[in-house]
Amino acid sequence: MFDRLLDPTPTDRETGWVRMPDGTLVINVRTDMYGVTGAAFAWWFASHPGDREYKWWHPLDHVSSSWVGNTHVVVEALTKLPATDLSVQFEDPAGYFTPGAFEAAMTDGRVSVVQAARAGAKYEESVGPDGLVRGGRILHVGRDTGWGMALRSHFRLGLDLVDAGMPAEKIAEIFPDAIGPNLLQHCYDEFRFLADVLPAMYAAEGDGPKPNRPW
Repeated sequence: MFDRLLDPTPTDRETGWVRMPDGTLVINVRTDMYGVTGAAFAWWFASHPGDREYKWWHPLDHVSSSWVGNTHVVVEALTKLPATDLSVQFEDPAGYFTPGAFEAAMTDGRVSVVQAARAGAKYEESVGPDGLVRGGRILHVGRDTGWGMALRSHFRLGLDLVDAGMPAEKIAEIFPDAIGPNLLQHCYDEFRFLADVLPAMYAAEGDGPKPNRPW
């Protein structure tokens, strides 16, 4: 379903949102992260940012951050929409693509990092008996360039509701159109904010190259 994200050729909707016939809401966001690499991006997520770091990521919309295993439990606003509880459960990205496609794209440089996750509402309400978060899917697909990293963010909200047999009109009520432009702007803003601080943090606390002295 998501193999097209591994192809760096421009799509017809690098940034935009659309309501699908099954009722799901799809949001795509292209963000140019100058000075960032796929390695730095992977390090950021692996560091499990807490409240302080989470607010650095988006000083205007992010409220709180905690972790339950590999699930990021957050409170955040989406631009003009009020703050809400969300759960983002990270998974092996290889399972989101045709077998072998992710590994091949990493090997030949079409992508340098992929963060893939299930996304739901409040943790206690969205996690099922099997421990999986129900709701939608998020993929952040990065490609290293000469100037930094080109990031594609892809959201498909309501995907698990389709699998559960929910009618399209009901899914559209749960994920209304207003989420589209507000999530799009929120995502673009948060990764532009992150690009401003991540290279220095990765150099200081990760394995990033040491910067030149500004003087």
